[in-house]
Amino acid sequence: MKAEVKPRINLEGRTKLETVIPLSTPYLVFVDPSDVCNQKCPMCPSGSRTALKQAKRKPQLMDFRLYKKIITDLANMPEPVKTLRLYKDGEPLLNHHFPGMVAFAKATSRFGQIDTTTNGSVLGMSLIKDIVKAGLDKIIISVPQKYHHTNLTRMVAYLYGYGRGRCEVYVKTIGDGMSDEQKGQFYKDFGDVSDRIFIENVAPCWPGYDVGSVGTRGIYNQELTREVHVCPYIFYSSAINSNGTVSLCFLDWRHQMIIGDLKTESFKDVWGSALLRAAQKAHLTGGRVDMGFCNVCGQMKYGAPDDLDLYAEDILRRLL
Repeated sequence: MKAEVKPRINLEGRTKLETVIPLSTPYLVFVDPSDVCNQKCPMCPSGSRTALKQAKRKPQLMDFRLYKKIITDLANMPEPVKTLRLYKDGEPLLNHHFPGMVAFAKATSRFGQIDTTTNGSVLGMSLIKDIVKAGLDKIIISVPQKYHHTNLTRMVAYLYGYGRGRCEVYVKTIGDGMSDEQKGQFYKDFGDVSDRIFIENVAPCWPGYDVGSVGTRGIYNQELTREVHVCPYIFYSSAINSNGTVSLCFLDWRHQMIIGDLKTESFKDVWGSALLRAAQKAHLTGGRVDMGFCNVCGQMKYGAPDDLDLYAEDILRRLL
């Protein structure tokens, strides 16, 4: 197998957040080209009509003019954004402007890396050529457990060959409920046509949404230790929804933790807003337990990449 078996998150050489917070510019920004999804994965709320109806969320594609305004805002931040992630809630490739979105952001030279996550269902040779030529640096293909391996493996193989040296290909799936034989087949199908590959675990990471039964190990098959109390994401990342609103966290699938609206505000103002600072201070002072959305987030136990708990007082002093 050519691919490296390794989780999508990089923990080696990771910046120690406690030494750099507060940041003038977030390291990671999610921009959602589409919160419409064409799959119905049981562990994800975006494919559940019932969940979306209860959340009063109306899926839509991001308007390209709004996208350009957002990218211009981000390009004017004090420092370059390390990673622009063209993905949040839905299937980003359903937006036919996607290649143009990549190209527009790439032309600013203000993003260290541009990546996306897709289920791969709409990949075709023409689209693959367009997104690679546009300058997409990395694509994460989240393969449904029940995939049509003939077409999908062919498209992933084409992407891997065409984008070799230009676009990193990472393939993952959810292993819960899969037999050893099925896992072996997954590695056989994609192990030679990707740069990195991994089988993840289901975790209760969508606040307020029941993902079903979960195992005793983390998302990346790591051993579970304790739950982190201070969320690191709200200090180094930002999440922009398809309608231009800004969520406190990329896990805000309900779009209820809104801290700004880029249709009428600048990203710089939102990143420095009183609403964001209040949420950060609440986490640093033990107030996460009183925040309904954050209090029921399983990400802090099953997949938080950083632990800021021991540094909360020092970070709070710097924020103040």
